[in-house]
Amino acid sequence: MKTSVEVDGLWAEFVATRRSELRDELIMHYAPLVRMVVGRLGIPSTSVLEAGDLLSYGMIGLINAVDRYDPSRGVRFEAFATARIRGAVIDQLRALNWMPRAAVGRVRQIEGAMAKLEQRLGRPASELEVADELAVSLTRYRQMLMEAAVTVLSLDTPLITLMQEDEFPTLGELLEDQATPGPAEQLELKERLALLAAALNCLPERERLLLAMYYHEELTMKEISKVMGVSESRVCQLHMQAIMRLRSAFKAGRQEGEEGAQTGVKEARGSKGSLVHGRWHRRSHPAIH
Repeated sequence: MKTSVEVDGLWAEFVATRRSELRDELIMHYAPLVRMVVGRLGIPSTSVLEAGDLLSYGMIGLINAVDRYDPSRGVRFEAFATARIRGAVIDQLRALNWMPRAAVGRVRQIEGAMAKLEQRLGRPASELEVADELAVSLTRYRQMLMEAAVTVLSLDTPLITLMQEDEFPTLGELLEDQATPGPAEQLELKERLALLAAALNCLPERERLLLAMYYHEELTMKEISKVMGVSESRVCQLHMQAIMRLRSAFKAGRQEGEEGAQTGVKEARGSKGSLVHGRWHRRSHPAIH
């Protein structure tokens, strides 16, 4: 295992020379990262998809990351490579048509039920309430969550749902730093982050804790299950339920913002029209004023 100083020196030499043996050495050094990233995706093995296949797809992403990484940008390689490893795996799965259309439909069905209930109740809906809204048993609802949990988002997937690709930005558009964003882009990003923060605050405490452990502390589903005292499959269900709540709340917040903006434009146009009418009226009837 190389020290951080040795790895930094290896990167500096590779960037300067692009020698293939240095490239291979970097790939071997970071190979364990592939197993960690693929493991955290939580993709189950099937009769046509084995763990080895997923690791192979991940290695493609790692190789791409090594070739494209620029240490001078100040981004840790692990953070840079993680997105590309994950993206490579998911892109391959999409190419294999691994995600059935029925599962995508279930995601939309559950999100829609959550949105209706939370608008009606003014709070996050319980599992039983969502199950009743969907007219299924609690056991079946949890099974649907497990089936939907394999809907892994890629960098090309829109933030809101899997089926609205023309309406919302993709995660890749937010993550890829092609150039310094202008004032308009910075304002829009700030608004999105505010919506996400508000949605997180509305989650049940248990789900907020789960997301914090998974995304902030980077614990695995198995580790989280031990902390929470529930099964790993139950953690997977709660994770998917939390993600669906966030998507639903984010979409509702965007729609409210757009409706408010449209109302503001109409009011401004109405005020402008009244002002113009008043000026015309004074000019036509000066004696009245």
